[in-house]
Amino acid sequence: MSISTLPLNGLRAFEAAGRLLSFKDAAAELNVTPAAVSHQVRALEDRLGHELFIRHHRELELSPAGILLLPGLRDGLLILERSVRRLSTLNNDMRLVITASPTFAARWLLPRIQDFQEQHPDIEVHMSTTPHIVDLEAYEADVSLRYGKGGYAGLYEEPLMAEGMTAVCSPALLEGEHPLRRPEDLIHHTLLHDQSWGYVGTAPDWDMWLRAVGVTGIDASKGPVFDIATMALAAAVLGRGVALTTRSLVADDLKSGALVAPFDLTVPLDTRVYFVCLPEALERPAIAAFHDWVFRMAEETLHPPEDELAV
Repeated sequence: MSISTLPLNGLRAFEAAGRLLSFKDAAAELNVTPAAVSHQVRALEDRLGHELFIRHHRELELSPAGILLLPGLRDGLLILERSVRRLSTLNNDMRLVITASPTFAARWLLPRIQDFQEQHPDIEVHMSTTPHIVDLEAYEADVSLRYGKGGYAGLYEEPLMAEGMTAVCSPALLEGEHPLRRPEDLIHHTLLHDQSWGYVGTAPDWDMWLRAVGVTGIDASKGPVFDIATMALAAAVLGRGVALTTRSLVADDLKSGALVAPFDLTVPLDTRVYFVCLPEALERPAIAAFHDWVFRMAEETLHPPEDELAV
């Protein structure tokens, strides 16, 4: 039997009902009535010559034929939907949607994006912040600046920044009764804990950092805990304690003097920031321009000019 002889509405109705195991929920998703879904599925069954559901009094169960049909149909409809969505890029070639984690966007990308917009005033920039991975194949965004380990199947990926965790604090903690000079001096100071890194791999914490730099005798569990990196860094700026972070997130604070890195010690992360997009996306002028710009900004962040280092 050729797929060209099958009703598309029936296929969509079966896919939704089979995935949700409910005519009512499928109807709500498709914006039709449950009766319409039931009718479309029945018409598809008649055309196929197989029942796709075992209909109980109050629930649906996929039949053997339904179990065979659903996975391939779901993949096919998804491919069809993504292909149609690609047409939208023809009319939005100079529209750029960038997604990044809230902290990376606020502390690194946002302070710099104005430079990109001034260089490319014809590009309409949209920023989407979320700690979750955005589906680029579903065209939810054009570019993702993503912390992770790489290996994003079907996508173009390029390491943007490879960093490690370093201790930062207010300059005020370099003075006083217990000035911070060596990691061992942390025993006299409050450790600020940032739990927001867990979603990207091994969560870098004070216990890991202290062991890596060879310091013992410090209770690495004490101190306030924050679930957002921005809060931990804000507490550090206020002199409330010492935080662990990457250089990129505090590059501007280190340059201005709001924060200092008291030790020349960095513990490598098992993750890095990746530039991620669809393989064909770099052919779009807006994405190609952003790619070149963001890599230049990353290089300046990790290796600032000598005149900036002297400030």
